[in-house]
Amino acid sequence: MNTNTQKITPFLWFNNQAEEAMNFYTGLFNDARIVSINRYPEGFDEGPMAGMGGKVLTAVFELAGLQFMALDGGPIFQFTPAVSFFVNCETEAEVDKLWDELSNGGAVAMPLQAYPFSQKFGWVVDKYGLSWQLNLAGSPQNITPFLMFVGSEGQAETAVNDYIALFENAAISHLTHFEAGEPGIEGTVRQAAFTLHGRPFMAMDGGPAHNFTFTEAISFQVSCETQEEVDHFWYALSAHPEAEQCGWLKDKYGVSWQIIPTALPKLLTDPDPEKSRRVTEAMLQMKKIEIEGLERAHGGK
Repeated sequence: MNTNTQKITPFLWFNNQAEEAMNFYTGLFNDARIVSINRYPEGFDEGPMAGMGGKVLTAVFELAGLQFMALDGGPIFQFTPAVSFFVNCETEAEVDKLWDELSNGGAVAMPLQAYPFSQKFGWVVDKYGLSWQLNLAGSPQNITPFLMFVGSEGQAETAVNDYIALFENAAISHLTHFEAGEPGIEGTVRQAAFTLHGRPFMAMDGGPAHNFTFTEAISFQVSCETQEEVDHFWYALSAHPEAEQCGWLKDKYGVSWQIIPTALPKLLTDPDPEKSRRVTEAMLQMKKIEIEGLERAHGGK
């Protein structure tokens, strides 16, 4: 897979287990590899990330053709089932293998069995707290981010429409609603399948019964070529000023995004450790990422 072609990338915040988790996942899924790891500078002992020297600052890995990113951020945020990953599998043996490994040390949300919508399906929370939906589809393994909008107001359809209006190469391919007598609020979204920048996503309304919602532990990084593009997505999405930090924002539905210029990872990975350190320190002081400020820090100005 060409790692430069994915515009929107799921970004996972681990409690200092990022490298262990990446090794676990890449040993389990098809077409999987760790692409790169960028670490906090050694001796990084000031501010909110004190003591993180040598841990994962940003890492890129791939599972079944989908690129992910990860970091070690400590226990500040935790994964919830509000964002899960829907895995279509080709064979029953493949489903069983994934289920056995992902459920080991984890928890079962929906048992692995036949359902009206699938010959074999199960929902599992793994030992790191990440949620997976495993489905026997008879097609090559693929993974799709799945958003559950919890609450009585039924926000999924509005959110999906907002997202496809904002991103390019975006459309709804499938949308169904709960009907009377079904285990959901009538008229809210049972399942939506849509694309953003050509990448598949799924969504549903989860109703008011769940005691979780979206957190910063899973965000979606949008890769931007220019400051103009950064500004476009930032001002369109950000709805909670108190959540803005280091390119991160939270939209009006509670979903977290990172609006990141392509210049940032290039500057962060400069082989000169002093330049890399200056860029890291500059980034940690920013809310919306400013390319000019990063370049000044890189140059020691």
